[in-house]
Order: sequence, then C-alpha cells, then structure tokens
Amino acid sequence: MTEKKATVLLSGGIDSVSCAHLLKKKGFSVSAVFVDYGQASLHQECIAVEKIKDELEIEVKYIVTTAPKMDDHGEIIGRNAFLIFSAIFSAEVHSGLLAIGIHSGTPYYDCSKNFITQMENIVSEYCNGRLSLIAPFVDWDKSSVYQYFRETGIPIEMTYSCESGAFPPCKQCASCIDRSMF
Repeated sequence: MTEKKATVLLSGGIDSVSCAHLLKKKGFSVSAVFVDYGQASLHQECIAVEKIKDELEIEVKYIVTTAPKMDDHGEIIGRNAFLIFSAIFSAEVHSGLLAIGIHSGTPYYDCSKNFITQMENIVSEYCNGRLSLIAPFVDWDKSSVYQYFRETGIPIEMTYSCESGAFPPCKQCASCIDRSMF
C-alpha cells in the first residue's frame, strides 16, 4: 500500500492548523512547510509552528527568503501563490498533496475558489500530475473553520494570528478582528 502524503503550508494560525489536523484525521502522512518571507509576525508564527508541530507530531521544513519591505498590514498581493511556489521550488514538494488553509468570505483573490482552481492546474502541470494542490476549506466560511478547530481539542493559545506580530496580539488588524469574532 502506498503511503498518502500531504504537505501543509503552515503559518501557525487556526486555518493552517485545522488543515493539518484534518488531513491527519483522514489518514495522510502530514508534513508542513513554513515560509519566512520577512513578515512582521515571523517570531510569533515560529513559536506557534513549533508548538503545533509537536502537538500534531509532524515534521516542518523552514524556508527563508526575502521580500520587499512590507509597511502595510492586510493583503500582500501574490502571497498565497508565492507560498505555493516556495513549497514546490525551495522545499521540493513534488508529489502527494500540497494543502493550503484558505477559506471563503474574504475579499482577497488568492483566497478564492477561482484562484485555487487555476493554481491546481498549474501545480499539476509543473509536477507532471504527481502533486495536487488542495484547499479543504475553500467553501467554508471562517466560523465553520473555527468550529472545526474547536473540535480538534488543540488549545487556541498554541496558534497565532496577528499581522503586526505583536504579543499580545494587537486586536486591531484584520486577523485579530477576524479571530475576535469567535
């Protein structure tokens, strides 16, 4: 029997942690990729990823790259495409599943079903059909992902979602506001 492999783009937030948990629950051998692209939240995300990797008993490959200086919080144009291609190029993820924990209900193109459909085709072509991109929550809203997360039993304190990188979180950025609704 061939092992079912899945690699999750793991940021340490509720969505990516839920994605990794879901795939483990479905019987996949799960590993993760974390990308340091100079984000303001890097330090706190790394702390969360370390906790989550131990909690879920998964291996994490870390990629360090540089990006233009980011002054504003919120949308970083091309971010999810960059993360996907970083996993393929730098982490050499070339087979199995590559999963990203995006959900519906955001105004960002790279969190849309159309984006995932187009990227699925590109990823499959690049990897000769050996790698499939999936977004298990692309049709779920944030409250559904959060409900699933609560059912995992993973303490929310292990996760981190603040665009400013503040500790404690700033409670003002879009991620903090999104998280405070639950």
